[in-house]
Amino acid sequence: MLLTTGCIDTFKQSDSPALAQVHGRYLYVSDIVDIIPENTSPRDSISLVRSYVNDWVRTNVMIYQAEQNLPPDQLDFSKQLEDYRNSLVIYHYETQLINQNLDTIISDLEIEEYYNSHLTDFELKENITKAIYIITENNPEDEDQFDQIFALPDSTMFDSLYYYSETTALSSYLDTTNWVSFFNIQQIIPIETYNRELFLKNNRFVKISTDRYIYFVKFIDFKIKDDISPLAFKRNDIYNIIISRRKVKLAKKVRKDIYDRALKNNEFEIYYHE
Repeated sequence: MLLTTGCIDTFKQSDSPALAQVHGRYLYVSDIVDIIPENTSPRDSISLVRSYVNDWVRTNVMIYQAEQNLPPDQLDFSKQLEDYRNSLVIYHYETQLINQNLDTIISDLEIEEYYNSHLTDFELKENITKAIYIITENNPEDEDQFDQIFALPDSTMFDSLYYYSETTALSSYLDTTNWVSFFNIQQIIPIETYNRELFLKNNRFVKISTDRYIYFVKFIDFKIKDDISPLAFKRNDIYNIIISRRKVKLAKKVRKDIYDRALKNNEFEIYYHE
């Protein structure tokens, strides 16, 4: 049992010693060389080997007892193994054919049509918002500067934010196109509220000061939980749904085409009488 990585490398090149035996079934050093990662310390190597050997012994003791006590028909897994192998072979072949032939281009129109015909499937499970934020050090100069910027009309505010966020802000998010979870916003901005829905309805701009930081947040738009999700928020989900449906349809076509070709070429015969 006192093996190190160096010892195992030596054993690879010689007759492999046995580490354990259960009713004539042996575990050899050569069986476990791959369980020791490279550069493992001798102490950790010994621990890994000892743990593996103990688990192997426990497993094989149990297997032996089961084999001695189960009737022969419960020990024959040839049918299950054959079925499992066949399923794996078919799965991998179908996957290969699908990947080669699947059309992954989905138009905006197709996504919109799916969205409009499945609106009830897109009820929001959480509050979402389009929001921008700036985080600065808590000092009067930065606070005054961003107070003035957020008071500007949107047409000029964003240009100023883009400019000053690069030179002054510690962190910023200025993307007004993406919908994000309000909960995720709260993980960044310390907004404390017992009613998120009411907070979103009543606040368009929020400034929060702590000992170290000042947080400026402007909410551009929001959707409340149980509202219908905006299409943009579900676009990726809809894309994946359509792709999944195409895969199912293509898999059925693959199976039918293979069967029809085999039938046409007389590749099989069926022997039964009605």
